[in-house]
Amino acid sequence: MALKIGRGAAAPPFLVMDVITAANARAARLAPGQPGVLRMEVGQPGTGAPRAAAEAAIRALSSGAPLGYTEAFGLPSLRARISRHYRDHYGASVPAARIAVTVGASGGFPLSFLAAFDPGDRVAMAMPFYPPYANLLSALGMRPVLLPCDAATRWQPTLAMLQALDPPPDGLIVASPCNPAGTMLAPAEIHAIAAWCDAEGVRLISDEIYHGLTYGAVEEMTAATLSSSAVVVNSFSKYWSLTGWRIGWLVLPEDLVRPVECLAQNLFISAPHIAQVAAEAAMDCGPELEANRHRYAAARDLLLRALPDAGLDRLSPADGAFYLWADVSALTQDSPAFCARMLAEAGIAATPGVDFDRERGGRFLRLSYCGPAEDMAAAPGRLARWLGRRV
Repeated sequence: MALKIGRGAAAPPFLVMDVITAANARAARLAPGQPGVLRMEVGQPGTGAPRAAAEAAIRALSSGAPLGYTEAFGLPSLRARISRHYRDHYGASVPAARIAVTVGASGGFPLSFLAAFDPGDRVAMAMPFYPPYANLLSALGMRPVLLPCDAATRWQPTLAMLQALDPPPDGLIVASPCNPAGTMLAPAEIHAIAAWCDAEGVRLISDEIYHGLTYGAVEEMTAATLSSSAVVVNSFSKYWSLTGWRIGWLVLPEDLVRPVECLAQNLFISAPHIAQVAAEAAMDCGPELEANRHRYAAARDLLLRALPDAGLDRLSPADGAFYLWADVSALTQDSPAFCARMLAEAGIAATPGVDFDRERGGRFLRLSYCGPAEDMAAAPGRLARWLGRRV
């Protein structure tokens, strides 16, 4: 008799991880002197951990002190430091008691979903979207409600889209800046969406992991100041450049604090102690982190200028984060095959759009520009040669 396989086993792949594997394999096959692979597939800062964060971790390891389990919600000192960040950066009062340190934002999402929703609940989100939103919800028995967005809405959901949902969903995920397009909701828009969620009894989940990585077009706003029922998800992986340390946090409404704490105790026990030490130190590395942001801004500006001449002339505005969402419909309707050829023939790794939009993603790809500056500068010329363009 065949054994049963749970519904979670049917979760689709997160395709960018497959691209990483393919790019690593190609890089390993290169002969000495061959041009390397330009890594534009993954949202991983090429800057590494801030110096003071690495030094704090070294001191902790050298001290001989046990680095064991922390409280499920993390080190009190780190939670207090995150609370101070909300005061300093947003002018917001967020008590440390409502902050939960998590195993990356990736650990925060299932905690949020399990605490806020039941199997069968409907959770809306813009499409294109960060793939694990829908993949995790589906694995947990919830139902993603996809709102097709495009350049006309700047790849963000609108209040009119939400008002047209009948009945309203049980939850809504927003991301500003968003992945994959890097666009942001204007303050008036996020205010209106938060007010609609409160009025309709819709749980707002605000993905704010790219806060800090914005380039002046739109003001950053945290949902923690807009709705007493919202859940905020953030991470040290992007602005704070601690990707591999797997450390993030949640800002929770009062009614979810204890439920999420109990779930965290059972699912994760706690985030890694050493990563929490590094994260706390990273929060005081402002000049170094701002220098990183300026580097990403320079790469963004270069690519927005040069890629159209290289053959990619339909790009998202990229208000923040470190991604360009490229419409390549003039070149292909099959972005997975296009990205595979671009890697094999031009040595440029990019993520196919079907990872973010299963219906229209064959016409799009996502390019990340947080890698080494010299690689970002080399990308337009290499792409142009591959596409037979003159630059």
